[in-house]
Amino acid sequence: MPSILIVDSQPCVRKLLSEELICEGYRVATADDAESARGYLRSSRPDLVLLDLYLDGLDGFGVLHDTKGQYPDLPVIIATAHHSFVDDPRLFQADGYVIKSFDFMELKQKIANALSRKASHQGKVEAKGYSLQVSVA
Repeated sequence: MPSILIVDSQPCVRKLLSEELICEGYRVATADDAESARGYLRSSRPDLVLLDLYLDGLDGFGVLHDTKGQYPDLPVIIATAHHSFVDDPRLFQADGYVIKSFDFMELKQKIANALSRKASHQGKVEAKGYSLQVSVA
C-alpha cells in the first residue's frame, strides 16, 4: 500500500484529502509546514508528496526544490487553489499539478500515474542491480 505525505497549512484540507486518499487504500501522513515535512521526510520515506504552495515559513516552491534536491525520484504533486501557477517555471520539478476542488478524480489519476512511473523507473534501476534505498542521517 503506497504512502502519501500531504503538506498543507489548512487543517480542513489535510483532513479532507487524508480521508479521501485513505478510502482509496493509501497510507497517509500529514504535515502543516515546511519544517514538519522535512522532519517526516528524514524519518520516513513516503511514496509520494502532495504539496500546497502556500505554507507557513518556507513556501511550497522551497519545499519542492529541497525535496527534489534530496530525493530526486520521490514524486511530488502540487495541489493548490490557484490557477496562476500552472506555467510557473519554478514548478518544473513537480510531477503533477492539480487545482484543489471537491472533484478528486483528477487528483487520484495524477497520483496513480506518478506512482506508476516511480514503480516503473524503480523496476528498471533494480533490474540493473542498483538499489534506490537511501538512508538519511
